[in-house]
Amino acid sequence: MFTTLSHAEVLERTARSIRTGSAEKLAPAELVAVLLELEKLGKSQKQTDSFDRLVGTWRLAFVTGTKKSRQRAGIVLGAGRYLPKWVEISLSYTPVMPEEARQATPDFEVGWVQNRVALATVQLSLSGPVKFLRKNNLLAFDFTRIQASVFGIKFYEGYIRGGRENEETFDRERIGKQAFFNYFWIGETAIAARGRGGGLALWVRL
Repeated sequence: MFTTLSHAEVLERTARSIRTGSAEKLAPAELVAVLLELEKLGKSQKQTDSFDRLVGTWRLAFVTGTKKSRQRAGIVLGAGRYLPKWVEISLSYTPVMPEEARQATPDFEVGWVQNRVALATVQLSLSGPVKFLRKNNLLAFDFTRIQASVFGIKFYEGYIRGGRENEETFDRERIGKQAFFNYFWIGETAIAARGRGGGLALWVRL
């Protein structure tokens, strides 16, 4: 399937198929191979991007697990899988408003993220600050706030334990101590990244 297309074109077409519910999408193993090739290409060309291209809402569509290798030290990719439609997990990236105290630096841009999980009538949302390092397309984040609702009615909203303090120190904290996604593909209809734990993930634009 898609044998005459580039890896980027294959990924964008697969993303459109996911959005429309079409059956024309890659098998999990094939998609993992495409993601790995795009990651390799991004590293070899030292591609850089900007946080503006991440702004919007993206639904998690595909993930890989990780497993420890018995042949050598470290972590290798496990099997990949598409998420079923009834599992709604999305990321929403927004820029920092002018009235907010946070400021970008020559090294990174700043923004906010909301991670929303919806199962039937229950919705759980985690949100917090992000910083995007232009040099290597690495986005660090920290979930500092939580919101929960049932049937669209909010019944809890507040800071996660230590969240207020973590927000105040987030921009000064070293990346090595923070959760992050290393985005190796930011397209019109899809974004893809490797997480700190080593797994790959693909989101499609809503």
